[in-house]
Amino acid sequence: MNNGIPELLRTSRTIAVVGLSNSRIRPAYGVSEYMQSVGYRIIPVNPKVESALGEKAYKQLEDIPEKVDIVNIFRRSEFVGPIVDSAIRIGAKAVWMQEGVVDEAAAQRAREAGLTVVMDRCILKDHRRMR
Repeated sequence: MNNGIPELLRTSRTIAVVGLSNSRIRPAYGVSEYMQSVGYRIIPVNPKVESALGEKAYKQLEDIPEKVDIVNIFRRSEFVGPIVDSAIRIGAKAVWMQEGVVDEAAAQRAREAGLTVVMDRCILKDHRRMR
């Protein structure tokens, strides 16, 4: 692992998951369920669901009433820019773009705003490597 990922995962507690739904067959569900099972607070962000994994869902990051450490993005790359801008606005510590999700321009904006950026990696796989 590189770029401070173990430290990020050790010091973070709350993960807002953009694109999390109630569909057990979706990668976001399995990854988030795992992260929840190892002690992270998962906050679903999806305007199409009321809740997921027993947690209230929010329409957008700005609606979350508590501090978010990591914004984990399970959306296609073309939708990442506005999500990263929202992560910057709410003062998240990091944005994490799951495997296959890449937006260099958004990543640069996040880095310039002081956020840690992880791109094209699976948070579950990285967490398991730490254990």
